This record gives sequence, C-alpha cells and structure tokens, in this order.
Amino acid sequence: MTDRKNGLTYADSGVDIDAGNRLVDLIKPMVRATARAGADAEIGGFGGLFDLKAAGFKDPILVAATDGVGTKVKIAIETGLHGGIGIDLVAMSVNDLVVQGAEPLFFLDYFACGKLDPEATAAIVAGVAEGCRESGCALIGGETAEMPGLYKDGDYDLGGFAVGAAERGTLLPRKDIAAGDTVIGLASSGVHSNGFSLVRKIVERSGLGFAAQAPFAPVMTLGGALLTPTRLYVRSCLRAIRETGAVKGLAHITGGGFTDNIPRVLPKHLGVGIDLSRLPVLPVFKWLAAQAGIAELEMLRTFNCGIGMIAIVEPDKVDQVVQVFADAGETVAVLGQVVPAEGDHRVVYNGNLDLAL
Repeated sequence: MTDRKNGLTYADSGVDIDAGNRLVDLIKPMVRATARAGADAEIGGFGGLFDLKAAGFKDPILVAATDGVGTKVKIAIETGLHGGIGIDLVAMSVNDLVVQGAEPLFFLDYFACGKLDPEATAAIVAGVAEGCRESGCALIGGETAEMPGLYKDGDYDLGGFAVGAAERGTLLPRKDIAAGDTVIGLASSGVHSNGFSLVRKIVERSGLGFAAQAPFAPVMTLGGALLTPTRLYVRSCLRAIRETGAVKGLAHITGGGFTDNIPRVLPKHLGVGIDLSRLPVLPVFKWLAAQAGIAELEMLRTFNCGIGMIAIVEPDKVDQVVQVFADAGETVAVLGQVVPAEGDHRVVYNGNLDLAL
C-alpha cells in the first residue's frame, strides 16, 4: 500500500480513534463491576449477551425502556460536574421498568459529543455503572460517537436503553385497581431529570450563576444542588411488590408530573384524589416557584414537587407496604385514594402545596 503525501486522516477531521480506545480501557473495570446472574458485563464485542435462564426466569415477559436526561446535561457541561448525570440516565429508564413490575436486567448507553474527552466521559460512565449496580442490572454495552460539526467541543448528549423481565402474569398495573385503593408517594431526591428547560430559564432570570451558593441548600452550589441525581426506586419497589403482594400499580413521576403520569396506570373510569397538604415539597421547588411565580397546577404538571414515585396499594395492607418501603430507605407519604373519574379530570387535588420558603 502506498501512502499519499499530505493525505488527510480521520484525526484531521476531528475524530480521535486513540481517545476512543483510551476511554474503553478506562471504563472496562467500571462495566465489569455491574456483572450479575445472566451477564458477565464484558464490553468490546459487537453485541451484549444476556442469559434469561441463568437469571432464574422460567416464563418471562421482556420489558424495554429508553430515555435521556434532557437539558440537564447543559448544567453538567457548564459546571463540569459530570458524575451524577450517568445515574440520571439509568434511573430514567429503570424506574420506568419497575413500574411495570419488571426487574431490570441489562442496560446500554449511547454517548455523542463534539470532541471526546476520555476522562470526563469516563466520569459519566462511572455514574452509569453506579446506577446499574444500585438497580441490579448489568451494563453490557454502549456506543460512543465523536461527531465534530454536529456538536461543539465540550458539548455532549446521551441516551439510555434498559431491558427487564417479569414472569408472565405478574406485570403491573394489576387489573383489579378499584375505587378506595390507597395512593402513597415515595420522596424524590430533587428535580430529577424533567423540567430543566424551565429550571435553566429561572436560573438565568435569577441572576445567579451555577457556582453561586444555592439559596435552598446553603452548603451546596446552585449547579451542584440542581444536579442531584434522580432517585433509583428499583430495589425498594421490587421488594414491596414481592414481599407484600399488595402493590397494584406504580407511576414514575416524570414529565407531566402527577397530572399526566398517574392516569397512565389507571383504568379509564378511575382517577385519584390527592391531598396536597400531605405532599412533602422539597426546598428546591419552593425556590423555583417563588422565583418565577409559577402557578400551583403548573408546578404539579411540570415537576415531581417532592414525590418521584406513586404506588397504588390495597387499602387493608397500607401499613405493611409503608413499612417495607421505609425499611428499604424510602420516605413515604400517604397522599390519597383512587376515586371514580369525573369527566376528563383524572387527578383531583385537595388543599394546597406548601410552597412557602
């Protein structure tokens, strides 16, 4: 083969294959740490493998979910705080799996950037691996794409893909959800990964920089507080489902808040009544509402307001379910009950959110 003088290389176009190889070397130990029954969590092949039989399933239904973290990545990019964003990526998909009664089995990630920084990207993947370990799923593959001209240097985006399984006949929501069932909520860790286009606009109007002290969390910077990772509900929800047999449905409170997400798990003739005075509003939401004068109903349809997961429970087993969730580390609030739907209003609010600073 004859080399052409002054010939262009891939590196000249802005794509560094050596940086990609360095990244793979950096993340291999992190990936191996996510191994579980059914997957050895090795990367480098053209596809990831999972053995359902080795994982103990007899007649499984596969459940798949995919998501990203939205414009929360802009805050990670601007602050240089990349570690938690990987946890967010995992949480947004595996929390969606568990609401269907599925155990997360494996996860794949997609990372695209303008110029690959192996160390910064490895910090993101470390968060992905941590989220996978906490959720009991294996990180069995992914893709890193360096795309100069599409992304600016320093910019990136990422997507996640999770697959879980449940034995046939155990999927949620159950068909016996009925009026009178109890609605309980599990506390969130913060804004999670929804509504950040509005959050960023509020921060811009506040005049504060992300390096400033957070008004609602004095020991943290504003950027660090807003980047608090999405809470992972997998282990606690699976435990409550399996140990009590009383969880009829779960709803992950993401974009659309309570108003749009709770009806997704209800029969069309049913809704829920929520007592807002029982909802433990986190300080970050009080600050956001005060800064922008956001109406209560807009808060409830945009943010989780302090509750990241809703469970619909048999009314005579509420105490048992609450205790199991508490033992699993969750902060639990009994919020209301399932009621007959009134026209298009599937979520009926009583009382008011405590938005006082």
